Amino acid sequence: MFQSRGSVGIVDKPFSRQGKQEVALSSFSYLFGEVVQYCQSRVSNIGELERKLDEVGYGVGLRLLEVLCYRERAQRRETRLLDMLKFVHSTLWKYLFGRQARDLEQSNTAEDEYMISDSDLFVTKYVSVPREMGHFNPAAFVAGVVRGVLEGAGFPARVTAHYVPVKDQARPKTVILMKFQHYSAIMQREQRIPG
Repeated sequence: MFQSRGSVGIVDKPFSRQGKQEVALSSFSYLFGEVVQYCQSRVSNIGELERKLDEVGYGVGLRLLEVLCYRERAQRRETRLLDMLKFVHSTLWKYLFGRQARDLEQSNTAEDEYMISDSDLFVTKYVSVPREMGHFNPAAFVAGVVRGVLEGAGFPARVTAHYVPVKDQARPKTVILMKFQHYSAIMQREQRIPG
């Protein structure tokens, strides 16, 4: 019942020392396919299906923010927009996909829009979309995850997933578009933060 000072129970060990835990790609693909089918059976059009996947991803994103911030060495959340975007581009993407996202860029047309693009998301690679649902983008789930992380960190945004054709490639790349709400308030908040 009681443990001596020398031995440590599994409950007392920190997460970071338990090693990297991964789920097999085939298991995730099967589970994600079932989530898509479940959501599809409860909606009547593609827009609603993408919204449902976004909602599922949103809950995952809120929880992932907590886990990833806890596991980081600094154990703190980013308070500046650019630092948070770098966190999503690198730390979150590495946790979800095993590597950084390809590109993180600001829109040329609007200062409150940022984009993360990736041509090799496995949520789009292993889902076969029927012809009648030709414009369906399963990366709406990833957009929901990103939205959950951003809103959980205090950066409310409208996040959507889009396909963009790439010259000389059979598959289009996926672009996660983040349009920040209250962008001027976020910038004013950053100016008040010292450092």
